[in-house]
Amino acid sequence: MKKPVSVLVLIHTPGLEVLLLERAAHPGFWQSVTGSQEGDERLAQTAVREVAEETGISTDTKVLVDWGLTNRYEIFPEWRHRYPPGVTENVEHVFSLLMPVPGPVTVAPGEHLGYAWLPWREAARTVFSWSNRDAILMLPHRLRPA
Repeated sequence: MKKPVSVLVLIHTPGLEVLLLERAAHPGFWQSVTGSQEGDERLAQTAVREVAEETGISTDTKVLVDWGLTNRYEIFPEWRHRYPPGVTENVEHVFSLLMPVPGPVTVAPGEHLGYAWLPWREAARTVFSWSNRDAILMLPHRLRPA
């Protein structure tokens, strides 16, 4: 059974090109890297693992940025069977990973059909999840020097 705790990892370049992945189970549905926490992993470890599994990009917790932002949302009924009985909500923790340039990605077979590097505004319009959209829209403000 999955834990109702997950990560959302925005992978982006300094020029705000954002990596999106197309879901295999729902062609046409695009998203950033996401995944559930396993066992007693720290959230940053979950983010590192999910980035590697979904994109083939190797990173470590030192270069991830934990936004300190959480989203709570209802789990789609079609996916609730993956969770313990009675669980209907998930808590998502947002991270980002800066890449110097858009690069090739190795998508997880069976999980994603392909990938695209899109300008941030287009990426925000393309994702199916409101929490993913909102995080992408915050990205330029997060990168602006204080």
